Amino acid sequence: MKYKKLCIILLLLVLIIVFLIVFKENLLKIIYPKTYNEVVAIYHDKYNIDENFIFALIKAESNFDNDAVSHSNALGLMQLMEDTAKDVALKNNIEFNKKNAKEELFDVYKNIEIGTCYLSALLQRYNNKEVALAAYNAGIGTVDEWINSGIIKSDGSDIENIPYKETNNYVRKILRDYEIYEKLYKE
Repeated sequence: MKYKKLCIILLLLVLIIVFLIVFKENLLKIIYPKTYNEVVAIYHDKYNIDENFIFALIKAESNFDNDAVSHSNALGLMQLMEDTAKDVALKNNIEFNKKNAKEELFDVYKNIEIGTCYLSALLQRYNNKEVALAAYNAGIGTVDEWINSGIIKSDGSDIENIPYKETNNYVRKILRDYEIYEKLYKE
């Protein structure tokens, strides 16, 4: 009886392994989706950012949950703070109803537009993905302080020195996910 159970378990394991090998790409596309692709397509083009980079950021920020709210009250897909969203919208002539900021940030189009615009500004400011992502997570003032005090280099070459564990992990996660998106959706 024990031999029969062992054979069944081994057979099931072999079937699971074969299934994973055969359907690996399909499974990865479930884990790394391109949800809201039509919206990202509009704004990645408008703000000149690789769409896979945007998808990696959305995955890390909200895992594509449009109603996501963080412990610090960042809202929506790209987890924007109300004040940041208001500032980005004002500086970039993006229509934004300040009185209904929360509602606006749960709107997929508005959230992705403002988040992508903000990310674009950070990429232009820091001229590399690593430092821009650190600023998206920890704030511009914090990252500028790290650079000015020599904690990290402005070229992002020593990103492992980011002193906030959350931000350090955040940058690494998005860069890893970005690589996965690039490989999975190569055209």
